[in-house]
Amino acid sequence: MHMRKPNIILINCDDLGYGDLGCYGSTANKTPALDRMAAGGVRFTDFYMASPVCSPSRGAMMTGCYPPRIGFGLFDGLVVLFPGQGIGLNPSEITIASLLKGAGYATMHIGKWHCGDQAPFMPTAHGFDHYYGLPYSNDMGRQSNANNFPPLPLLRDGEVAEQQPDQASLTERYLEHSVRFIREHRDDPFFLYLAHMYVHVPHYAPERFRKQSYNGEYGACVECVDWCTDVILHELEVLGIDNDTLVIFTSDNGSRGDRGGSNRPLRGAKGSTFEGGMRVPCIMYWPGRIPAGSVVTDMAWSMDFYKTLAALGGAEVPGDRIIDGANILDTMLDPSVRIADRPFFYYKGDALQAVRYGDYKYDCVGGALYNLREDIGEAHDIAGSHPDTVARMEAMLAQCREDMGDTLTGAVGANIRPAGRVDDPKPLTVYKEDYPYYMAIYDKPDAG
Repeated sequence: MHMRKPNIILINCDDLGYGDLGCYGSTANKTPALDRMAAGGVRFTDFYMASPVCSPSRGAMMTGCYPPRIGFGLFDGLVVLFPGQGIGLNPSEITIASLLKGAGYATMHIGKWHCGDQAPFMPTAHGFDHYYGLPYSNDMGRQSNANNFPPLPLLRDGEVAEQQPDQASLTERYLEHSVRFIREHRDDPFFLYLAHMYVHVPHYAPERFRKQSYNGEYGACVECVDWCTDVILHELEVLGIDNDTLVIFTSDNGSRGDRGGSNRPLRGAKGSTFEGGMRVPCIMYWPGRIPAGSVVTDMAWSMDFYKTLAALGGAEVPGDRIIDGANILDTMLDPSVRIADRPFFYYKGDALQAVRYGDYKYDCVGGALYNLREDIGEAHDIAGSHPDTVARMEAMLAQCREDMGDTLTGAVGANIRPAGRVDDPKPLTVYKEDYPYYMAIYDKPDAG
């Protein structure tokens, strides 16, 4: 290892699909910076988020745990967290940011949090020195679909800095704060978690990208994310710290599959436990450490970031709780090293719907078995001709139900922890008729 601890930049997109980047086969969107990043680093073909929707996915990534493990399967019956809800990431959970902060890292979160908007659940209560961004989705403000949410809050640390901000300028503002943080901490080890607003609806893209996109406003948003990545990689190079910095790029779940988004060649979309809902792009780039042009076809998960980044930063993983992810550092640095086979469980809310082990995926709701290596689109059910494989996977599912529960069978998990709760939750903003909002109401009715 280096004498100094490496910097870590984790870039997480919102609703970006498996088929949305050039290096994953897209011809609709121009992503030259991300394609170069993949060519200069490692691209994962079988990388999974722990949920097909945002709040559970993000909570899992921060803690290294399946959403039901940390009480993040459902939120009083809702699939994601909403403004002013009294639920969030339990203060007793230890995030990767907390681990790295304890190991001497400067930490900052920029962008979408979506793990709770009450004080005990905020980024600054979970290991981040600073926060700048939207606490939840960009469709959770005042919009023309009359959803009656309070004004969308842009936060700086714990305070509302602006209400109903101009969404077309927000990504550039996120980038400016990212560059400033990188410059300020060029001599320290730092952890930057940049969670883009794009490509969640409503799509408000800067005019420059709208003009050059082949794929409408969706493509413009993807290209804006690509440009941001280009600026960050360029900044690292100029500062001479590119060889000391690991950059990870991924997405919180699959694309909605409409409005220009693509999960091709996968089946399904955001919100589903077909591959298109949970298998996403993942690129890792670290010049001089990760061999250029590498591809990993073994299964890896966002929950693996926890132990992997802790190992990189010299932080100790807590030994008093179950952590579901693995340390895949050896594979990251040498992609010829195999990641050991282990079952991956597909949860939708608190319902266990499928398991993957090796090349096989078994959908226990439909009773279908797929060989994903030969049939990436989940088109051919081979359960009838592979009874032994089905039986083996049924046994894995039974074990998982005992461990984390399953609402489909009524199983109650033995090893689950509760989400955090506050008694008297309040929204961060309240609409006022006479307040001078930049945009009193967003003109697009999109939600989702």
